[in-house]
Amino acid sequence: MDLPFAPSRRSTVGLEWELQLVDADSGDLRQAATAVLDGVALPDGRGHPNVHPELLLNTVEVVSGVSESVGQAGADLARAVTDLRAVTDPLRIELVGAGTHPFARPAFQKVTNKDRYATLMDRTRWWGRQMLLYGVHVHVGIEDRAKVLPIIGALLTRFAHLQALASSSPFWAGEDTGYASNRAMMFQQLPTAGIPYQFGRWADLEHFVGDMTRTGVIDSFDELRWDIRPSPRLGTIEVRVCDASPTLRETVALSALTHCLVEHYSTMLDRGLELPTVPRWFAVENKWRAARYGMEAILILDDAGEEELVGETVSRMLTELAPVAERLGCVEELADVAAIVDGGASYQRQLAVAGRSGLDGVVESLVREMRAGHPL
Repeated sequence: MDLPFAPSRRSTVGLEWELQLVDADSGDLRQAATAVLDGVALPDGRGHPNVHPELLLNTVEVVSGVSESVGQAGADLARAVTDLRAVTDPLRIELVGAGTHPFARPAFQKVTNKDRYATLMDRTRWWGRQMLLYGVHVHVGIEDRAKVLPIIGALLTRFAHLQALASSSPFWAGEDTGYASNRAMMFQQLPTAGIPYQFGRWADLEHFVGDMTRTGVIDSFDELRWDIRPSPRLGTIEVRVCDASPTLRETVALSALTHCLVEHYSTMLDRGLELPTVPRWFAVENKWRAARYGMEAILILDDAGEEELVGETVSRMLTELAPVAERLGCVEELADVAAIVDGGASYQRQLAVAGRSGLDGVVESLVREMRAGHPL
């Protein structure tokens, strides 16, 4: 199967941030996406260019344009949130970022009326109805298709570090799951989600997509919901591993780290250097460790099986990536990753609040952080 890869400017970046619509009085989710999207629509009837529908009616997605830096992309998200609040505030709806809602029940959620969502639900049934999940997706432009698969393979040596830093889903339907990112565990139950296969050649990927299409597993490439995937239509690598962050600052910081990693590996290829890889079984173990233990995870670093605590590896990564951040114009944004290492990830803050104020207090805290734009 021919799978063309669109031309794209190197290391351009685009962000997608899935947000919960939360009732300001009860703290539960509101099935209000249709009214909200209608409210932010343009005067000519077209939808807002930076606000999109998602699988469930309790969700809206804010997206950036194709940007030169994560700071520019973050500014697009900030403007979209401002436009949303002009509609949601009068409706007494709060916007919340987190990988899951602390106590909402999946059975009570309504699905957006689109054919592709109906098809997904019909196929996946109970597991599909559990997809009460929210993430951040980072697209990075790749100028040469030959780079795509090697860079994805290299990212699999560090994707679990991103997952740990972004973990914001310790609760599920009112229960403390014991996981930093329960979203990671739930989402991989979909038949085409989880860790991507590592293909040696683009032709191997094309053969895989042809097989999946011919046997009815997928109807289009977008139905491969891997944690990291090529986006042939856009000419990007899309990193989808992160839980939705509660604040714009954390969203942009983790996007800067992702952006820098892709550019770093792209530069290594330019220099004729071999990119790092890790066996699939180590990647699978790392995903579980990061989901279970978050910032306390000891992750496998390489194919030799060397291990290190998440925070120690991330600190070294920040030093190594500093020159890349200079080139990409995201020095300040990348520096905010250190604040997550030092001050704690969202799941840690949520657990601390729950210990003091219960799950209602967690929702209130997430609402305050979203409005503040930074961790509190």
